[in-house]
Amino acid sequence: MNSALIIIFSVVWFAIAYKWYGKKLENKLVLPDDSRPTPAMELNDGVDFYPAKPMILFGHHFSSIAGAGPILGPIAAVAAFGWGGSILWILLGSVFIGAVHDYLSLMISVKYKGNSIPEIAQQVIGRRARNLFSIFVLITLILIVAVFGFVAAKTLNSTPEVVIPTFGIIPVAMLFGFLVYRSNFSTTLGTIIALGLLFFLIWLGYMVPVSLPFSDKVNFAIWFILLMGYGLIASVMPVWLLLQPRDYISNWVLIIGMVVGLIGTFITHPTINAPVFVGFNSAKGPMWPMLFIMVACGAISGFHSLVGGGTTSKQLAKESDGRLVGYGAMLVEGVLAILALLTVSAGLFWKAPAGMENFSFFDILASGGPIKAFGVGYGRLVEPLLGTFGMIFGITMLKTFVMTTLDTTIRLGRFITSELLGPTIPILKNRLAGSLFITIPAFYLGYTGTYNIIWPMFGASNQLVAALALLVITAYLVGVKRPTKYTLYPAIFMIITTLGALVYQGYNFLFSDKPNFILGFTSILLIILAVIVAGEARKILTKEIDVESNIPA
Repeated sequence: MNSALIIIFSVVWFAIAYKWYGKKLENKLVLPDDSRPTPAMELNDGVDFYPAKPMILFGHHFSSIAGAGPILGPIAAVAAFGWGGSILWILLGSVFIGAVHDYLSLMISVKYKGNSIPEIAQQVIGRRARNLFSIFVLITLILIVAVFGFVAAKTLNSTPEVVIPTFGIIPVAMLFGFLVYRSNFSTTLGTIIALGLLFFLIWLGYMVPVSLPFSDKVNFAIWFILLMGYGLIASVMPVWLLLQPRDYISNWVLIIGMVVGLIGTFITHPTINAPVFVGFNSAKGPMWPMLFIMVACGAISGFHSLVGGGTTSKQLAKESDGRLVGYGAMLVEGVLAILALLTVSAGLFWKAPAGMENFSFFDILASGGPIKAFGVGYGRLVEPLLGTFGMIFGITMLKTFVMTTLDTTIRLGRFITSELLGPTIPILKNRLAGSLFITIPAFYLGYTGTYNIIWPMFGASNQLVAALALLVITAYLVGVKRPTKYTLYPAIFMIITTLGALVYQGYNFLFSDKPNFILGFTSILLIILAVIVAGEARKILTKEIDVESNIPA
């Protein structure tokens, strides 16, 4: 299969989906009304609630949800099952499930004054569902901060070329935010200046790599402490000063990287040499349900609902911007997932011919991991455009988005901590205290490496959050008497798939030759959580409970 044909078909498919299915959701379910003030306008506090221009908010949202997920997930799925099933799930899942989940999570949060999806669960399902959902989400967010901080610190230590652009983007973003929001500077001109400075920093990092002179252990500790300190400080700063502009600029890095990757693939048009289908069973488990868990962000991710119902809903200037930000960003992420799939299935070799051993997919995967595999494959696809600089640019592109997810996640954790525990422990309503509540345990898990104990459960738990969010959205639609089929069927599919993955993983953890009882019992707890929340949602769907009085006008 020619990779250029895959690129053309995918881009056309996602463009049609945005115009067709996204518009259908807008007209049938969302019904935007720009005369209604959004939380960003009504509750503007200059810190968390602050209206953003549509493209700047798109940049924030896309940067926050993209991260490493849509790159690492498809690469793992190709290695386990081949590229056929993976690409079908990305093309169909992102349009009919993932983008629906993201768009409606955002818009329902806007209806509820910017509250998070777990908090909204109390209004449309019940307090017990909200408490269980919130606790589970907090644990998930702490784990994400720990892992992303760990991965980012390791990357800074092993790839010194990315140090300067990683930290240099912070003052560049603050300069952009000050110019655009406080000096009425042209957004277009500000973007050009910021991108020029950023690409200068990327070039400077390539020419002047920054390595610390200590042992790997000490170097890692220094980078990790700096990253977590940055995340903590950034999470309490006004969104207009750092979060919005930093994510907006980072968004352009990824967009430019994607465009260069797509053009490079079109020029080189290598044949996909990986098999379409490897088999229903792999070392990672059966194709169903594990493929749908592994691809994650490339098709649907529960983390996206936390971003949409957390930071993004507090910055939406008018309701009609929601389709571009919520539905559109997920489709662009689908394009990124397709590109990631092609970097390893076409840019690298499943079985390398003589003289091309340096481009062997499995050898690179074993020695350098999926980030290195993406970088090498990307570099080969864009070689006519970027030459030997392609690999470093690909890794820098990916690294930029690990940073955006890090501080956004701490801010999301602060919001949910304030909602869940703030009423009984008032100090946790304080911005710094709420962020510390997330950062301290995340620091411990990441610094000590103990996150590894429960990290194998992250894929299933993340998709469980997506399934539960879809149930909350469906319950809301019941209350406002709008069609539920667009969210109910995806919710049923995702909860059955996630429960299947949890049962499979839990059985293996408990009954393998080397049982892991912590992970086994964690699987059982997650299954119980899913069943309880689904049971509560069932009462709404069968009209055993009337929620119309809790639905905002």
